[in-house]
Amino acid sequence: MNVKPFFSSTIQTWKTPKALYQALDKEFHFNFDPCPNNAKFDGLKIAWKKSNFVNPPFSNQKEWIKKAYEESNTYIWKKCNKIGYYPQLFKTCVLLLPARPDTKIFHEIIFPYASQIRFIKGRLHYDDAKNSALFPSMIVVFDNDHYYEEKFVTVNRDKRIELN
Repeated sequence: MNVKPFFSSTIQTWKTPKALYQALDKEFHFNFDPCPNNAKFDGLKIAWKKSNFVNPPFSNQKEWIKKAYEESNTYIWKKCNKIGYYPQLFKTCVLLLPARPDTKIFHEIIFPYASQIRFIKGRLHYDDAKNSALFPSMIVVFDNDHYYEEKFVTVNRDKRIELN
């Protein structure tokens, strides 16, 4: 049996479901998307902003996860007339990813360093797709400025991604 169709896609950049993005934006106040569709820049080679939403292409998710982790450990510098520049806050990176806790990248970066991992109940229906995704999804949050009471949580796909 050929199982490749169950684990791959010819489309590498599915659009994030609007309700999911809006719910996360309400919480995190995004001001940058380092990998939008049809980008005129390479988000892997530039500095990101304070609050970043990342729905990376399936083909090179590992690089995007590593970059998000690195960016989340970078300060936002603020100018002060008396002392020059000083570190104000860390950057926040929120990623929409397939839930694959069996992978090396999950155990090397996501599991030990994510502030919170939100497993989504049910399969997402990506905008412009006929059917739901063939895989479960998770939201990975790298946020060194906030304490999260629970590292692993589930969110309800059908109730606007509210925490349970």
